[in-house]
Amino acid sequence: MTVLCRVMRVSRSSYYQFLQQHQKADCPQRRHLEAHAKAIHQASKESYGSRRLSEALQDQGFPVGRHRTRSLMRKLGLKAKPSKRFKITTDSNHSYPVAPNHLNRQFQVDRPDRVWASDITYLWTRQGWLYIAVILDLFSRKVVGWSISQRMTSELVKKALDMAVIHRQPSKGLLHHSDQGSQYASHTYQAELKKHGMVCSMSRKGNFWDNAVVERFFRSLKTERTNHQRYASREVARRDVVDYILMFYNSQRLHSTLGYRSPTDYETKYLELQKVA
Repeated sequence: MTVLCRVMRVSRSSYYQFLQQHQKADCPQRRHLEAHAKAIHQASKESYGSRRLSEALQDQGFPVGRHRTRSLMRKLGLKAKPSKRFKITTDSNHSYPVAPNHLNRQFQVDRPDRVWASDITYLWTRQGWLYIAVILDLFSRKVVGWSISQRMTSELVKKALDMAVIHRQPSKGLLHHSDQGSQYASHTYQAELKKHGMVCSMSRKGNFWDNAVVERFFRSLKTERTNHQRYASREVARRDVVDYILMFYNSQRLHSTLGYRSPTDYETKYLELQKVA
């Protein structure tokens, strides 16, 4: 330090005085950064790691990279919740016709409401099992339809489809992808797809990677919310799942495939560009 001060032609006392003043001035800003980091991490239900947290902090005007965010998380004791291993739940042992895999893992879509993907998962409550069917728009990864019931039937997936159609009003020719489960292959559901002019696509048997985007949503739902809850009733669980979809996943959660934007923000930006064009 003596050599550096001599080279820069400043006294050591002047340097340390400047350093002390700079550190004091930086304290409020540092505390402000730490407060925002804690708030963002809490809002994500402790699901954000250093990458998403750094992106969220940058969106709020803090010039922090992943390395600094990782150090900040260690200092504040912030940790991302671990995920559980995937479990296959599809029952494809049925006599219904099975559609080809038209999607073929082409998950990148250039505009909204061209490709939807659907699947079912389940939650345990003290009243018994609760089943959740969702439909995601692969363009924005947004959940555009969902249905929650204590029974896993074709009516469950039909209600999710009805919600998506009412809210989005897609054009004919939309590609609808799912697994080979009996709910999706049933005559009732297939009739609904035909009524709306949709093209049916199904994953290969036992290959959940063919529907990886929806499987990734279910993983996020369980890791970030439901795995750490003990639901007293199906209704409590239902409200929590809807809250996750509407208040966090669609509107706030940052997706790496979307350039660390939320599905709603990604669609909004797309529509704004379309108006300009």
